Amino acid sequence: MTKIVNHWIGGKTAEGASGTYGPVTNPATGEVTTKVAFASVEEVDAAVAAAKEAFRTWGQSSLAQRTSILFKFRALLDAHRDEIAELITAEHGKVHSDALGEVARGLEIVDLACGINVQLKGELSTQVASRVDVASIRQPLGVVAGITPFNFPAMVPMWMFPLAIACGNTFVLKPSEKDPSASVRLAELLAEAGLPEGVFNVVHGDKVAVDRLLEHPDVKAVSFVGSTPIARYIHTTASANGKRVQALGGAKNHMLVLPDADLDAAADAAVSAAYGSAGERCMAISAVVAVGAIGDELVEKIRERAEKIKIGPGDDPTSEMGPLITATHRDKVASYVAGAADEGAEVVLDGTGHTVDGYENGHWIGISLLDKVPTTAKAYQDEIFGPVLCVLRAETYEEALDLVNASPFGNGTAIFTRDGGAARRFQLEVEAGMVGVNVPIPVPVGYHSFGGWKDSLFGDHHIYGNDGTHFYTRGKVVTTRWPDPADAPSGVDLGFPRNH
Repeated sequence: MTKIVNHWIGGKTAEGASGTYGPVTNPATGEVTTKVAFASVEEVDAAVAAAKEAFRTWGQSSLAQRTSILFKFRALLDAHRDEIAELITAEHGKVHSDALGEVARGLEIVDLACGINVQLKGELSTQVASRVDVASIRQPLGVVAGITPFNFPAMVPMWMFPLAIACGNTFVLKPSEKDPSASVRLAELLAEAGLPEGVFNVVHGDKVAVDRLLEHPDVKAVSFVGSTPIARYIHTTASANGKRVQALGGAKNHMLVLPDADLDAAADAAVSAAYGSAGERCMAISAVVAVGAIGDELVEKIRERAEKIKIGPGDDPTSEMGPLITATHRDKVASYVAGAADEGAEVVLDGTGHTVDGYENGHWIGISLLDKVPTTAKAYQDEIFGPVLCVLRAETYEEALDLVNASPFGNGTAIFTRDGGAARRFQLEVEAGMVGVNVPIPVPVGYHSFGGWKDSLFGDHHIYGNDGTHFYTRGKVVTTRWPDPADAPSGVDLGFPRNH
C-alpha cells in the first residue's frame, strides 16, 4: 500500500480534508512510494489558529520550561538520527552518510536553542536620570511560519523552528512536498518531548498553502529558503502583507584557486563541494576560477578524482553520490551539459548518459566537468543545482575577484591559497555573505549566522545565530521611575522631558 503523509495540526495528525494529494517518489527507483496531502486554505487556517491559540500560553511560558522541552527533543533527535536519515534518503535520494550529516548540522541549532537564556538576556541602565532606570527586553512575535526546500528536509526546518519556539513563538512549517516525511517525524518527536499542542504544526502542499501563509493576518513572520525567483516573490508578497521576512535565495558559489595553492587539496575540495549531495546544495561549489597557469593541471586533478566517484542508491553503503530529486530536474540539469560546447565551453566529463544497473528508472545523472567556460554560457549564469562543475580561467587575482563580484549571486565563496595577505584581501573585498579560506563549503557553525548577499538574500536578517534570535523577537524599551516617598510633588511641566 502507498504510504500517506498527512498534516500535523494542534499536536496530532490531521488527515487531508481537501482530497488533493501529491506524489512522493523514491529517486533511486523512480517509483511513487508515498502520497502527501495538499492543504487547502481552510487547513492552513486551522494550523494558524492552533498556533495562535497555543501562543496565548507558550508566549508566557518560562525560559526554563522551553529549554527543558528542547533538551528532551535534542536527546530524542540524537537517538533517532538514523531513522530520520533513512527517511531523507528514501525521499530525497542523498546517501545515508550525507543525510546523517544533515541531521547533525540541524542538531547544532537545537543546541543553540537550548541555550536561548543567554540570547534573550536584556539590558538595564540604572540612574539614567534621577531615580529613573531604562531596560531593553526582547519578546516573541506570535505565530511564525517556515517554508523550506527539498534539498535539506530536516536541517533547514531546524535552522528555523528551534530558535523560534525557544523565543516563545509558535510555528507553522510548510516543507517541500517532494520529501515531507522527515518534517512530520520531527513533529512527533517534539510532541514526545512534551511540546504543548499547537506550538509546532506542519501543513503540506503547493502554492495554495504558501500563499495563504504569506497573506494570513495572524502570521507575523516568514522564513524561507529556496530559489532566487521564489525568494523574491516570498519577500515581496509577505512584506506587502506587513510581515517580517527572511528569504534566502539561490547561489552560484565560486572557488578561487591561486597559483600558490596546494592543488591536490584544492582538487579534493572542489570535487567534494561540487558533487556532494549530487550538487543539490545552495552552498555547493559550482564554479572554480583557476588563476594563472595552473588551470590545466587543476582540471586534470579534478577529472581524475571525479571519475572515481561511485554513484548509486543512497541506501547502499558503498555509494558516494545518489540520484537527483526528480526526473524533470535531472533532464534540466542535463540540458546545461548538452548545450555547453555550443556556448564555448570544453566538456571534460559528460555525465548525462549515466545509468545504474538494477535501477534503470532512477533519476540518475553522472559527474560533469566543464572547462574554459565563458561567463556568457547558461551553465555559468544559472544555478544548475546538480553535479556540474564549471571551471573558468583568470590571469590575475584582480580579474578573478571582478568575475566573482560581477555575479548577481553572493551566497558563499572560497579561496585556496598559502598567501595570508591574499586571503585577507579576498575576505574583505569579495561580495558574498559567507567566505571560506581553504574551506570549500563555509557553512557557519550554529552560533554564527547563515546568509548571503545580493540576489541570495531578501530581507535584513540572516538565518540562525544572533540574527535568528533577533528575527524571531522584537525589542521593547521600558523606562521606570520610582520616586522616594520623601520627594516633594514635581508639579506640571509641559516641556519636553530631559534627563538630568
